[in-house]
Amino acid sequence: MSEAEGKPEGAAPAAPEAELAAIPKSLKRAQKPKGKAPAAPEPEPEFATSIFAVKTSIGHERTVADGIAAKARREKNVELYSILAPAPMRGLVFIEGRNPDRLTDLVKGVKRARGMVRARGSEDPKDSVIPLKEIEHFLEPKPLVSGIVEGNIVEITQGPFKGEKARVITIDESKEEITVELIEAMISIPITVRGDAVRVLEKEEGEEGGESSA
Repeated sequence: MSEAEGKPEGAAPAAPEAELAAIPKSLKRAQKPKGKAPAAPEPEPEFATSIFAVKTSIGHERTVADGIAAKARREKNVELYSILAPAPMRGLVFIEGRNPDRLTDLVKGVKRARGMVRARGSEDPKDSVIPLKEIEHFLEPKPLVSGIVEGNIVEITQGPFKGEKARVITIDESKEEITVELIEAMISIPITVRGDAVRVLEKEEGEEGGESSA
């Protein structure tokens, strides 16, 4: 019987040994990772929202505040929430934010800004945090007539009588208005203005704790 006649009908032809050997190698190559897997980026440190102080040139506090605000609008991921430039405070601006490192970079290059305030002997931006209790008195709104008493000599700073000197006659704290009389006017006519429309020039005698003369 010939070799062909000895094979059972329907049997599949045997695969060449070269193909059988190539199959597991090709599968192994496909499963092998190519190159080294990139390392996962380290998470950034978490910071709590805090208040920081920025040193400025004297008299340029508002300029620095405006400069920081303008730069923050151009930057990304700064996390700057508010800026405070209190009128009585000279040489300082307060900023509220999260990441002190990014805030330090933000302040750099701002005109008239001299950098973040640091704790003495420390270079760590986290040591710049200002406790809220130290500035919260700046956050409390004061009446417009605060610091004005009857008899004060004031200068009108707004309106048609701007530049005129006047004497305070009455104060209406509920409306935050004062009534004054112009000193140099020929006819004494009472004028009512807002408390923020005048600047005190002279205080009533005895107001500073001394007794007024009889």
